[in-house]
Amino acid sequence: MARDDRHRQNNDTASARPYKWLAAACTLLLLQLIPYGRAHSNPPVQAQPAWDSPRTEQLFTRACATCHSNQTEWPWYSQVAPASWLIQRHVDEGRSKFNVNVPGFGPEADEAAAAVREGEMPEKTYLPLHPEARLTPAETQALVSGLHKTFGGEASQEKGAD
Repeated sequence: MARDDRHRQNNDTASARPYKWLAAACTLLLLQLIPYGRAHSNPPVQAQPAWDSPRTEQLFTRACATCHSNQTEWPWYSQVAPASWLIQRHVDEGRSKFNVNVPGFGPEADEAAAAVREGEMPEKTYLPLHPEARLTPAETQALVSGLHKTFGGEASQEKGAD
């Protein structure tokens, strides 16, 4: 009898699997009805930094520009909730702190080099889907140096204090 109970329990679990998949699919479809995160736009470019070198501009474009400029390239998955919510939040937050396409470049422009040097940027959640944004140690140092020269920061302030 115990064997029959186990067999019946296994069959019940197996027959519930399609319903779980159907419920998950329906939930994902319903999430698409929430409007946040798909109104992707790139505001007009109002400013351009005077990059210290083409190399700094290239490294910035590769590793930072998606969230820190008005020239975001929106990937296909940025249209699918809940990924769209995360991506929109990252871009909105990034642009609000440091944006190379607005006058003054944002309140944290002078901290950009420190964020890269400390490994805070690019964000770890960004790298799996954007492997091109991974910087070698030499590239990281070149970007940090170039950001200091372009936007200022700790190194510029130390020189000015002398």
